[in-house]
Amino acid sequence: MNTLGHNFRITSFGESHGSGVGVVIDGCPSGLKIDLDFIQSELNRRRPAQSRITTQRKETDEFQILSGVFEETSTGAPITIFIPNEDAKSKDYSHIKDQFRPSHADFTYQEKYGIRDYRGGGRSSARITAGWVAAGAIAKQVLKDISIQAYVSQVGDLKVDEDYSKFDFSEIEKNDVRCPDLKMARQMFELIDSVKKEGDTIGGVITCVIKNAPVGLGEPVFGKLNAELAKAMLSINAVKGFEIGSGFAGSAMRGSAHNDSFESKEGGITTKTNYSGGIQGGISNGEDIYFRVAFKPVATLMSDQHSVDKDGNEIIISGKGRHDPCVVPRAVPIVEALAACVLVDYRIFVTTQESI
Repeated sequence: MNTLGHNFRITSFGESHGSGVGVVIDGCPSGLKIDLDFIQSELNRRRPAQSRITTQRKETDEFQILSGVFEETSTGAPITIFIPNEDAKSKDYSHIKDQFRPSHADFTYQEKYGIRDYRGGGRSSARITAGWVAAGAIAKQVLKDISIQAYVSQVGDLKVDEDYSKFDFSEIEKNDVRCPDLKMARQMFELIDSVKKEGDTIGGVITCVIKNAPVGLGEPVFGKLNAELAKAMLSINAVKGFEIGSGFAGSAMRGSAHNDSFESKEGGITTKTNYSGGIQGGISNGEDIYFRVAFKPVATLMSDQHSVDKDGNEIIISGKGRHDPCVVPRAVPIVEALAACVLVDYRIFVTTQESI
């Protein structure tokens, strides 16, 4: 399955070392003025070689729009965005042609399809998320009045305060880790750098905060907004966990403390607390939507590991190629992009229903 969404559908294509990657967006409203510079700025946030703690693969990620946009305005037709691969080094992966890297998709792809593109992981590579970010940039332009901001909240055992209201989000893009706590950002950077020098990798957590989402996004049973957000986030490479609102910590609380009491204020009904994370019964309630996404350590190590080849023979596999020692700094725009795609999918539906 390569498609996400129902009303605003994105279909991903491409491989890590193919001619390029991209996305087809179907369901974008016509008449939308497309800000091309904004799309490029979002891609620049995700692209490799941003600092010494990211992969050094040199990709400009300059995109081409092949259809669906005329005179920088959406026509209502499918929008196809293509991002060429400029710095693929397939020879770095020739040694794993018949070998399975630990915790990668090598074995499962081979068993499922009987063939796999071993060059940089092929379709299983995080390289394909460039197209998702491009789609998210357009989704953000449709949403306009809804703010979607993600940041790195944890690297290894280093974590910031869980109360996101304490942070100035304008600080996020001022450091290579994309953490709003600048003191903690420096510690995170040093930790990632030291792990990289050891030939190892480390995981982390990204927090995402959505403000100004209207009441009514989501469906009450199998189309819950929180379920669709979880599905999108768990589709990102290396993601192993998702929690919204109080998350797992809420399981240790009593209902009397956890319930979000309603109150009436000028402008409407709000809640005194927000343990629900802005979603109740699968439907947005108008409060901030916030969730956390956990990323495992990158599977490729720059050190030897035990594994097997396609014939089941035990081998020692060597780490080669260019990889992130920690994926979370570059994954921030990916989390935002998919959140935007999920929200705009529901927002378009709600807007359509209101206009009937």
